[in-house]
Amino acid sequence: MPFNVLPSSKTNLILLGLTYFFYYGQLGVLVPYIGVFLDGRGYSSEQIGQILAYITVARIIGPNIWSVLANYCKPGLFIMRLGAILGFICTFLAYYFYGFWAVTLALGLMMMFWTAILPQLEVVAMDCCQGNAQGYANLRMWGSIGFIVLSIILGALLDVTSTEVILYAMTLVLFALFVMTCLITAPEHPIEHTDQSAHNKAQWQLARSTPFVLFILSALLLQFSFGPFYTFFALYTEDLGYTGTQTGWLIALAVIAEIGMFVVAGRLLQRYSLNSMLIISMMLTALRWYLLAYWAESAVLVVISQLLHAFSFGLTHCASISFIHRYFAKSFQAQGQAIYVSVAFGIGGAAGSYLSGVYWDQGAGAQFTFSLSMGIALLAGAILLFAKHPLLQSPAK
Repeated sequence: MPFNVLPSSKTNLILLGLTYFFYYGQLGVLVPYIGVFLDGRGYSSEQIGQILAYITVARIIGPNIWSVLANYCKPGLFIMRLGAILGFICTFLAYYFYGFWAVTLALGLMMMFWTAILPQLEVVAMDCCQGNAQGYANLRMWGSIGFIVLSIILGALLDVTSTEVILYAMTLVLFALFVMTCLITAPEHPIEHTDQSAHNKAQWQLARSTPFVLFILSALLLQFSFGPFYTFFALYTEDLGYTGTQTGWLIALAVIAEIGMFVVAGRLLQRYSLNSMLIISMMLTALRWYLLAYWAESAVLVVISQLLHAFSFGLTHCASISFIHRYFAKSFQAQGQAIYVSVAFGIGGAAGSYLSGVYWDQGAGAQFTFSLSMGIALLAGAILLFAKHPLLQSPAK
């Protein structure tokens, strides 16, 4: 390690915050602007949806592979560093190849290596915060700041330069992320001399239990509902007459609201049950997609829809991470996080991207696509009514 810092020290927490900054800064490049990048290379909306669906499949496969490998590289820091540097290298493929499958492969490999980072980072962060929900929220807030900074900068750059700047940003941010992963320290845990196979079998049984399956299914549907927003929002606002800078600020506004939620999320989760917070957030997510479907011409209502991101992502994410951290044993938490990321963001994200590409029709199907998302978000909340488990029915400790 370049720096010998204690895991719970202020220095290490700052480094963890910066790691979140660049990890979600990369998301601030990908989520709002990958569709713009692909559109700039001449792909149709259906092709864009297909590419995003294919590369999102990496979020199904990747986290599970990396979580298994992390068992042999505890505490997972090596996996984080490997994922960051290989993701950085893979972006260069897109500099030289422009074909459909070549670009899909380049972005898919980058995504697969990038997925190595988050499950391990979440475990390290929760360990360094000693499981404290508010401490985690304070760290995770820096990821939101990174998302804001990168999305605003790119939005402004798109007004004065080509869409290829999005690719350059991916490369630079991934390299910065690699540097941060080389600096952080993770707590060391004593080796457990238990029957590991029996222990893992018990944990997998927990993962297959009805409450957890319903929780994951709900998370999957929620991410499914984000499909048209993640894939086409920047193109949608362009069609509505917004500039790149205005789009960047709209995207940033959502994440500013998310940061505000992270400030209070720990207190909300300690006062109210996780399930009630998740259900309320999913109902508000449905309202968000309704506003974008039927009132997108109103700048005020688009702003309100973006503010609802505080619930549709901020509160749902904090509640979900808190539940998984308490639900599984420490030795299985990386796998638990991987299941959540790969199923919800992987399967849900891929299906949402693909279906939104089918129905978007160069913007003509925007209203129907967001209406479909509204119904899916409502279904996600309804499913949680049947997820009965003490950890879901009670506040976070």
